Amino acid sequence: MNWDNFSKWFIHQLLPNIPKNSLIVMDNASYHNVLVDDALEASSILKQELRDWLTAHHYDWTSDMLKAELFALCKKFAPIPQFKLDQIVKEYGHTILRTPPYHPELQPIETCWAVVKNHCRNNSDFTMKGLRKELAIGFDKVTYETCQKIISTVTEQEDIFWKEDTETD
Repeated sequence: MNWDNFSKWFIHQLLPNIPKNSLIVMDNASYHNVLVDDALEASSILKQELRDWLTAHHYDWTSDMLKAELFALCKKFAPIPQFKLDQIVKEYGHTILRTPPYHPELQPIETCWAVVKNHCRNNSDFTMKGLRKELAIGFDKVTYETCQKIISTVTEQEDIFWKEDTETD
C-alpha cells in the first residue's frame, strides 16, 4: 500500500459511503500520514534544503550551524506540518483521530479484519473460488452488532490506559 493507492480508495470508496461529520479512526501507517508538500520533515530533509528554506523565507542562519540547529530554527518559523489526509477530510466535513503507534488494540478495524481472516482460515479449501466465497461470508460476520461490541472493547481498553496513566503520573 502507498499514498497514491490509499488516497484513491479513501476519496472514491470511503468518503462517499460514510455519514456526514464522521470521526475516522486511523492508525499510524506511513501512507496515512503523508505531509503536505511544503512541510519540513527532519528525517528526510537535507541540510542545504533547510538553509534554502530559511533563506527563501528571509530568516537568518549561519554557515556553522548544525542540521539540528537549522531544523529547530525552521520549526520555530514554519507553519505546523499538516497531513494531506487531514486536508481532504476537512473538505468533506469529517475529522481524523489518530491512535498511538503500536496499539492495534485501539484499532477496531484490526478486530474486524481478524473476524474475516479467522473465518476464511477456518473454512479454507485452498482455492481462489473458495476464498472468494468465504470472504463474502466472513465480511457478513462483521455486523453492526459485532462492530458495537468491538468498539465497546476498545473503549474499555482506553479507560484502562487512562487509569494506568493517571496512576503513573
